[in-house]
Amino acid sequence: MRRACEPLFSEYIDAFPCVAIIGPRQCGKTTLAGSLPANWRRFDLERTSDRDLVARDPDLFFRLHPRRVVIDEAQLLPELFPALRVAIDSDRASAGRFVITGSSSPALLRRVSETLAGRIATIELAVFSWSEVHPSPGGPSFADLLADRSATAERFLTLKPRGDIGDVHDYWLRGGYPEPWLKPAARFRATWMSQYIKTYVERDIGRLFPGLDQDRFRLFLQHLASLSGTIINNADVARGLGVSPPTVRDYFEIAHGTFLWRRLPPYVKQATKRLVKHAKGHIRDSGLLHRLLHLADRDALLGHPQAGRSWEAMVTEEILRQLEWRGLDCGAFFYRTSAGAEIDLILDGDVGLVPIEIKYTHSIDRRRLTALREFVAERRCRVGIVITNDSEPRLLDEAIVAVPFSHL
Repeated sequence: MRRACEPLFSEYIDAFPCVAIIGPRQCGKTTLAGSLPANWRRFDLERTSDRDLVARDPDLFFRLHPRRVVIDEAQLLPELFPALRVAIDSDRASAGRFVITGSSSPALLRRVSETLAGRIATIELAVFSWSEVHPSPGGPSFADLLADRSATAERFLTLKPRGDIGDVHDYWLRGGYPEPWLKPAARFRATWMSQYIKTYVERDIGRLFPGLDQDRFRLFLQHLASLSGTIINNADVARGLGVSPPTVRDYFEIAHGTFLWRRLPPYVKQATKRLVKHAKGHIRDSGLLHRLLHLADRDALLGHPQAGRSWEAMVTEEILRQLEWRGLDCGAFFYRTSAGAEIDLILDGDVGLVPIEIKYTHSIDRRRLTALREFVAERRCRVGIVITNDSEPRLLDEAIVAVPFSHL
């Protein structure tokens, strides 16, 4: 399956000496790097022979391999990064020399920012998105219209569906991890997800944070499933787990930094009302969330009290992935006043300021869009968007449009 970020990857290869592909384990980083021409050499630091070859003398390694080198799981060898900086600086004008991948951003991004700043471009690769699973029907995409800051609400009426309502619910239930899409049997998907969670805790987390209480962190992961899509109060979570608030804060940083959890900070710019200041968060992949909640089929999902929050998180991730893979720099926030007025997603950056409400329903009660309408008017946004399960886009107001998820 063609990855949506391949054009961005090619652009970065042509412009930067080094490109980093980061993302969760088993999302397709190695496969993306494998799209490079055959004259690129790959070294996997999880393979003992490759790690020994690189670790013995990283400076010498790069002198012997000065270009067209892919290094997988680069965060496993910290001494690699100073040597990589020296290798890049020895021929700074040449682009497309090195690609590194990493499954854990806390270590990798820290070393990239400390050692390789200005020398490297980073792509955050996620699991399959809806737009990758279902190819474009032609015409401008949702991300194209977000990127076009001259596009008004009416332009979004031109969007075409990528699939039907059954396809939407199938993707929502299964999530985007590639392996369960290649082998779609429900039994395999459930087993794969369980093993993925087990490996994530016992190998990845255990190796990155050797002093961490794995049993306590496993309980935290189960607790995350019930917290997904809610506003987070660390003190409340700490009481529920029987640990200190600083420990909970560290757990959230680990979950966010390893791409399991997304933290959405509150949007507080140009505040005209009293706002909620706690962050919101959700598990990034809907399939992983549903496995943690033991939801095996669509009926179980639709009957679950967290279905609405799961839908909101899935839509949020789809939008953010599409923007990331176009190379658009956008901050993602949520908005909620102390009186309870809420907007699920605020984009602020290369697309301008765009508020997005996310509804599971087919039709929209326009009386319930007061917060969105006021936000658009007060901040003079070019468009406000409501994501729905309707069959076609509809103009709700001069500057507010409803777009079905199937059309993203």
